[in-house]
Amino acid sequence: MAGTLVTTNVVQTAVAMGLDALRQQVVLPKLVNRSYEDRIGPAARQGSTVNVAVPSAITTRSVTADVVPPAVTAVTPTSVSITLDQWKEAPFAMSDQAISRVQAGILPMQMSEAVKSLANTVDDYLWSLIDSASGVYGYTGTAGTTPFASNVSQYLDARAIANNQLMPMDNRFVILDADAEANALQLTAFLDASAAGTKETVVEGEIGYKLGARWLMSQNVATHTETNSPSSWLVNDASVAVGDTTITVDGGSGAPVEGDIFVIAGSTQTYQVSSATSTVITMTPTVKYAYADNSALTFKGSYVENMLLHRDLIGFAMAPLMETEQFQGGSMSATAVDEDSGLALRLEVTRQYKQYQWSFDALYGGAVVRPELGVIIAG
Repeated sequence: MAGTLVTTNVVQTAVAMGLDALRQQVVLPKLVNRSYEDRIGPAARQGSTVNVAVPSAITTRSVTADVVPPAVTAVTPTSVSITLDQWKEAPFAMSDQAISRVQAGILPMQMSEAVKSLANTVDDYLWSLIDSASGVYGYTGTAGTTPFASNVSQYLDARAIANNQLMPMDNRFVILDADAEANALQLTAFLDASAAGTKETVVEGEIGYKLGARWLMSQNVATHTETNSPSSWLVNDASVAVGDTTITVDGGSGAPVEGDIFVIAGSTQTYQVSSATSTVITMTPTVKYAYADNSALTFKGSYVENMLLHRDLIGFAMAPLMETEQFQGGSMSATAVDEDSGLALRLEVTRQYKQYQWSFDALYGGAVVRPELGVIIAG
């Protein structure tokens, strides 16, 4: 009986419902820049790459009429590679009764759980990029303290940092964990229609578009753990220069690790550790001030990565996987691509010793393209 239930139509219906559920579950993949996927091509496979050009600063100059045109300043383009190196699947089993529910247009529980698992995996991957060696360094708030307990000052601070880092004014998003959102939803600035200018927060139960950004909650907001509690580190260099990518340090305890955030005495500029040895810290961004020798480094501690970000912070790509319409070699599969979000999902059904094995899988990759387009609102 099961063999008659598993048809091409059932598989195609199931993957369409799975894609709809995936679109509802994920947060970050729908917000970041997806415009690079058309460069991957239909033959994409694990390991395929696409290079994303990073814009260079252009200087405006005065125009002076002359016979000889002025020399054009050479611009050396830079790029960031996105590699489709994440191929993940969520396998599950379904009874004949569950398959019948698919035929009726109802998403069975096990299928729903598989999609949820895959959605969480994709979201977690993008959050890990923010915490990576090329990650976000803009930072405000207090590590270990949930923001928005009494006002929106942490967001206003993040907005100021974003503006100073030249974040474009459009396509801005605030992503909060459940605790930060719970605090924000109680603020008069959002809850009181006379103050917020809309009843949206009260009616919809979500913050929506406020103060120049769209606010969302994610259950997958990451936490950076400051593993070694670094302290007492000092600059050990009398010639730290603006534009340096490393600083020489000494005197400290607790080795800094990738993703730790710190400031150097003499400015409020925050830096993120890319890598560190016992004597040298490599960080983003490049050194912004000429710090004096023996200037103290202060590390921020472990923090929840609530974020104000622009869509161009991260480049993300998903590639549709190959499908087979009929059982070939013991399996059948169907692929669906969401036209609006670009999300791609495949459902594969494999016949194994008197039963069927179902599996959702997806191929994707991403990279932090412009780390200056994000600000951590620590929690």
